[in-house]
Amino acid sequence: MQKEKAILWTLAAINFIHIVDFMILMPLGPQLMRIFDIGPGEFSLLVSSYTFSAGISSFFGAFFLDRFDRKKILIWVYVGFTIATLGCALSPTYAVLLVARVLSGVFGGLTSALILAIIGDVIPDERRGRAMGLVMAAFSVASVMGVPMGLFLASLSSWHTPFFILTGLSVMSFGMIYKFIPPIREHLGKEIKRPHPLQVISRVTGNGNQMRAISLSIMMMFGQFMIIPFLSPYNVANVGFSELELTYIYMAGGAFTIFTSPWVGKLSDKHGKLKIFTIFMLLNLIPIGIITHLGVTPIPFVLMITTMFFVTSNGRYVPAAAIITGTAKPENRGSFLSFNSAVQQMAAGLATLAAGLIIGENESGQLTNFHIVGYLAIFFSVLCIPLARRVKVVS
Repeated sequence: MQKEKAILWTLAAINFIHIVDFMILMPLGPQLMRIFDIGPGEFSLLVSSYTFSAGISSFFGAFFLDRFDRKKILIWVYVGFTIATLGCALSPTYAVLLVARVLSGVFGGLTSALILAIIGDVIPDERRGRAMGLVMAAFSVASVMGVPMGLFLASLSSWHTPFFILTGLSVMSFGMIYKFIPPIREHLGKEIKRPHPLQVISRVTGNGNQMRAISLSIMMMFGQFMIIPFLSPYNVANVGFSELELTYIYMAGGAFTIFTSPWVGKLSDKHGKLKIFTIFMLLNLIPIGIITHLGVTPIPFVLMITTMFFVTSNGRYVPAAAIITGTAKPENRGSFLSFNSAVQQMAAGLATLAAGLIIGENESGQLTNFHIVGYLAIFFSVLCIPLARRVKVVS
């Protein structure tokens, strides 16, 4: 048990660094847009480049990562991730940063796939749920501590600082990998015929129920990632926040979701996943509508609305994930979820890119057309409700 805990804490640390690396760019938007003299379109490309590359690598990684010792391939992938993060820290221009973000996404996507694979290999099924919960709690910790701290340090010095710190943490975590992650080779001795990527795609596209689940994932990503990357730039340019005050948004939102996420899970089990999903999806429309229409507004009111946005966004995701997972039978669940994860990340990238093309900037530096993006996000979110009702859980 002690060995298991050491493995899980190591994986949680890796996941924390990887998630902060992905999330930190979004609140740094105001600085990056000012320093590189770029508009919303170029900024959205920076954000979406990570999700595009992560989506592609996480999908194809599912078909070649199983050919190696988990520990050995984790070290090599993490070396690539660390170098790419250092590349972000040292980037002197927008173009160099864009290339570094693509590389970070490639290795970040592979890191996520390996974390899940290692949990599946070393943790027995009866303890796997709790193990997954511990490692995935890194997302909330990243929201509460990692992103605000990185943003705070960036506001005191420069946008390079968070990436230098993440590089340092990555280097330090290599010691944990060497010490606590054992060689994992059991899967190498098993003659398992693994499906070709095209077989996975055809198997999913040929299943109407799973295609509805995939469509639900896509609509949910469009309902969220047209908004999330531009929360920080909009609150600075239009609402009156300073770059330092942005930390309050992520601290408040992340802190509340730590407590509401388990509560929503219990509600879903007790009252039905579809019912809870519908309630939180409808509640989520309220902060989307308000956030995208704000002018100069007192900080307490903004924090109340943005926290509601984070809580309801997380609240609709918990039951939706359970619904989507249940559309695949155990024998092909892994390949389906790998495909779904890749599609989700690609959809998030497309949503960010689309929002960046719509949002403009006026002569005074304020962002324009964010309300149009809000209407589109509401439209895609509303579509999720009848779509979820047509998804059938088969296992």
